[in-house]
Amino acid sequence: MLSSMAKEHQAKQAKRKQEQEIKRKEAIEASNELTKALVEHLNVGVAQAYLNQKKLDAEAKQLHVGATNFAKQTQQWLQLIDNFSSALKELGDVENWARSIENDMHIIQNTLEIAYKTSRQIQQNPSS
Repeated sequence: MLSSMAKEHQAKQAKRKQEQEIKRKEAIEASNELTKALVEHLNVGVAQAYLNQKKLDAEAKQLHVGATNFAKQTQQWLQLIDNFSSALKELGDVENWARSIENDMHIIQNTLEIAYKTSRQIQQNPSS
C-alpha cells in the first residue's frame, strides 16, 4: 500500500511536471509572440518615421534649392534695378548737359544778333 501510494504520488508529480513543462512552453511561446508583435508594431512606427524623415529631407533639399534660386533671381533683379537707376542718372546728366548747351547757344545767338545789329547800324551811319 505504501509503495502504491508512493508510485501514485510519483505519477501525479510526473504528470504535474509535464503539465508545468507544457504551460512553461506555452508561456514562453506566448511571450515570444508578444515580443514579436511588439517589435513588429515598433518597426512599423520606426519605418513610418524613417519614411517621413526621408520625405522631410527631400522637401528641405527642394526648399534649399528654391531659396538659392530665389536669392540668385533677387540678385539679378537688384542688378537690373541698379543698372536702370544708373541709366536714369545718365539721362538726367545728358538732359542737364543739353540744357547747358542750349543756354550757351542762346547766349551766342543773342550775342551774334547784337553784334550784327551793331555792325549794321555802324554801316548805315558811318559818320556818327
